[in-house]
Amino acid sequence: MSKHYEPPKQSKLGQLFDSAFLLVLVYVALFIPLILGLTGAGSTTHIPEEVNWDTLGQNPTMQAQWEKLGYTPDSAAEIISTRFDYTINPILLAITAIVIIGYFVFLVKVSDKEYREVIREKFDQ
Repeated sequence: MSKHYEPPKQSKLGQLFDSAFLLVLVYVALFIPLILGLTGAGSTTHIPEEVNWDTLGQNPTMQAQWEKLGYTPDSAAEIISTRFDYTINPILLAITAIVIIGYFVFLVKVSDKEYREVIREKFDQ
């Protein structure tokens, strides 16, 4: 008769630490681009010399919606005229791809090792 496998127990304090640690990692990973100033840098604003709905490229339907929101051509000019630059830096894209692929290779290797250990514990007696 085979012995029932019992996984190792983790204390509640250990679970709390693991959860808090993962939350901190997620928080840091999401805010690093903001801290390093890597966000929003690719926007440009070109406000025409004469500001009216036509020079801002707004048709009558768009104009009516802006006015419902309480905007005038002058107050909406910066919002409408701001454009984001979506050019991709190939070097940074390659670094990102290498990091992501490396992470998944690491994850598969570690998971494979742990899986084999569990199988060995269960069946090699």
